[in-house]
Amino acid sequence: MRLVYGNAGDDCGTGVAFTRDPSTGEKYLFGEYLMNAQGEDVVAGVRTPLPISELEKQNPEVYKTFIDTCDTLEAHYKDMQDLEFTIEHGKLYMLQCRNGKRTGPAAVRIAVEMVHEGLIAREEAIQRVTGSHLDQLLHPRIDPDVLDAATELAKGLPASPGAAVGTVVFTADKAAELGVHGGAGQKVLLVREETNPDDVHGMLAAQGVLTARGGKTSHAAVVARGFGIPCVAGAESISVDAKAHYFQVNGHTIKEGETITMDGSSGKVYLGELKLIAPEVSGSFGELMAWADEFRTLKVRTNADNPRDAQQALDFGAEGIGLCRTEHMFFEADRLPLVQELILSKDPAVQQEMLDKLQVVQQGDFEGIFEAMDGKPVTIRLIDPPLHEFLPSKDDLIREVSDLSHRVTTNEEVRSKLEERQKLLHEVEAMSESNPMMGLRGVRLSIILPGLVVMQTRAILQAACKLAKAGKTVLPEIMIPLVSTVNELRVVQNQLEAEAKAIMSEQGIDVAYQFGTMIEIPRAALTSGEIAEYAQFFSFGTNDLTQMTFGYSRDDAEGKFLQTYVEKKILGTNPFESIDQTGVGRLMKLSVEEGRAARPGLKCGICGEHGGDPESVHFCHEIGLDYVSCSPFRVPIARLAAAQAAVKDRVKVGAADK
Repeated sequence: MRLVYGNAGDDCGTGVAFTRDPSTGEKYLFGEYLMNAQGEDVVAGVRTPLPISELEKQNPEVYKTFIDTCDTLEAHYKDMQDLEFTIEHGKLYMLQCRNGKRTGPAAVRIAVEMVHEGLIAREEAIQRVTGSHLDQLLHPRIDPDVLDAATELAKGLPASPGAAVGTVVFTADKAAELGVHGGAGQKVLLVREETNPDDVHGMLAAQGVLTARGGKTSHAAVVARGFGIPCVAGAESISVDAKAHYFQVNGHTIKEGETITMDGSSGKVYLGELKLIAPEVSGSFGELMAWADEFRTLKVRTNADNPRDAQQALDFGAEGIGLCRTEHMFFEADRLPLVQELILSKDPAVQQEMLDKLQVVQQGDFEGIFEAMDGKPVTIRLIDPPLHEFLPSKDDLIREVSDLSHRVTTNEEVRSKLEERQKLLHEVEAMSESNPMMGLRGVRLSIILPGLVVMQTRAILQAACKLAKAGKTVLPEIMIPLVSTVNELRVVQNQLEAEAKAIMSEQGIDVAYQFGTMIEIPRAALTSGEIAEYAQFFSFGTNDLTQMTFGYSRDDAEGKFLQTYVEKKILGTNPFESIDQTGVGRLMKLSVEEGRAARPGLKCGICGEHGGDPESVHFCHEIGLDYVSCSPFRVPIARLAAAQAAVKDRVKVGAADK
């Protein structure tokens, strides 16, 4: 070991270089150097370094030695190298080398090109790319060159990846009116204290969603990820005044119509419009994905509620739909009034009229989804949330009634409006529950209000029959949610089986449908042997299974204590982001084993948010699930993770054989 000096004269120098471009992955020498300088001079910014290519002109002999050394090091380590070097009196000295950090696009390109160059095998290429690398290719991102001059307004949780620019709006109706899918076609960002199911139509029209409260598994986060919309949640430093149409943060007041930029990958919010870089899905990406598909055994489906999302997922390689949430269809503008009248009416004739109208639009939805999936399996979850979610917010109604009550007027229109809102408030209060997540929803709602799921089953199977008559292959899988005891499943499934047989008879054609259930309550997991006597498939709803196993409310826990738990090592990781393999995972493993013991060949999958988390995908492979299902933009990440799990298994088997 010896000391060398780059500042001992004009024939000395120092620099840093990468054997490939760390931003793009292109194969050329990328770096900078300074003559008559030490390393701190390069990084201090007091002098402007020269591109490494200039060294060839200044000292061709040293440059050739450097190129040969780079080739030797890259061939030895079989990866892109990050190098530091010094030149002393015309002689090259290498100070250190290490595997270089790189962007997502660069990681994919380098891995694929090194396979073609014979440096690494396909298995190694698959292992070198991470889910976060792929994420960079699938979503717009902020140009890093503009960040130094940007004004950061707030930081929340990175709830749904991708960057977005738009004008601020504070209501879902305004977003729907102005947004890209609305009448005006503007780019808007929906800013809310927190979102609820009433806001879905506005979220779909917006470029992104920003909330002051909530976590990575809040309503805003889950819906945004499902539809591929950037979302920053739980930005607690912002104070939203939706009525006055502005929010305040760190001395700034942002009014409706002003422009901001948000980054759902970092959780940061910026003032004004920042330059975005479009997703880069290159040829190397497709090649890597094809290799991943050769190795993986776990199938990858998508969570999709409409033909548009289904097609997006297919473009990313999805092999079916693992979760179609029918309640999301009910929130669209042409359906919500029908659902509300169904809920509020006490007249059976009116209720049936609403069900008949809903059946028509639901059947159209399913026809579009089946058409898009073109013979791939589609798992459709019957209605799951409590009915009050389809009605206006209780708090909003209280405020509205209070405002109307304080308006001293003889105006008949105002008095009539007050009476109408008071009546609606009474209905909403009658339906409200102390803990609605564990209240009248899922299979319980199917038992209390059977007409709704009968209508949904009829819409699903009539759509399937229509396409089957047209020569299409259709594979509907009807999922009954929130089962805790086999008797719940038996009652509902027997009723729906009878309806299904009646539909087949009416239509004069048979469709290969299945009935199954979502395992999301610990008791269901513990009694899976009984449940599998009726269910033809299991789908693990790991969001609710995690909540009920830990006793955590995901909407409250993330913003209140989960981050502290992770920081203090009370928890190894956030269990809503990655499956808790010790507790929740043990329930899943037991459920798979007992379910398949009762029904050999039972198809088992996962449709919770964990389906797109690489660590969770690895666990699903280990316990023998048939598929994972995730949002469309996470499908490539799940495909890669499934391949990595399979390759890891091969290595284990090979080591055991030795």
